[in-house]
Amino acid sequence: MTLSEGVRAPNFLLKNQHGEDVSKDHFKGKWVVLYFYPKDNTPGCSMEANNFTSKLNKFKKLNAVILGVSPDSCKSHLKFIKDEKLKIILLSDEDKSTLSAYGVWQEKSMYGRKYMGVVRTTFLINPAGMINKIWTDVKVNGHVEAVLKYIKDAN
Repeated sequence: MTLSEGVRAPNFLLKNQHGEDVSKDHFKGKWVVLYFYPKDNTPGCSMEANNFTSKLNKFKKLNAVILGVSPDSCKSHLKFIKDEKLKIILLSDEDKSTLSAYGVWQEKSMYGRKYMGVVRTTFLINPAGMINKIWTDVKVNGHVEAVLKYIKDAN
C-alpha cells in the first residue's frame, strides 16, 4: 500500500522503549512526526535521533511529538536511548506491521545484495490525523530542520 499526503494516517499500536502500548490515537490534537529508521546505534540513525532530541523543545512549542519507529526490540531502544541520551519516544515494530502499513519495509540493495529493510522515511501527521507531508529516502543532514520549518509554516 502506498500512502500519500492528504489521506488519513494508518493507526498503529506499538510498544515504546518501556514496553508500554502507544497508538496514534494517544496524540489526537497534536502534530505527530513519525519517523522510520533502520537500526538503533548505527551512525546515521544515531545522528537523526540526536538531531530530533536537540530540537525537541522547539517541536513541543509547536504542539508536536516525535516518534521514532524501527524493527528493533524495546530492550534495544532502551539501550539506544541510554547510550545516546535521547529524549524522544522510540517504538518497536518487530513484526513489521506498521512498517508495512506505512510502506517503508521494502527491498533494498547494498553491494549487489538484495534484502528487506526500512527505507528512512518521515510522515508528518496533522492534529486531525491526516498525513500532511511525507519525506522519502531521507538524508539525515538538515532533515530535522526541514520538518521543524514545515510545521512552523503550517501553523
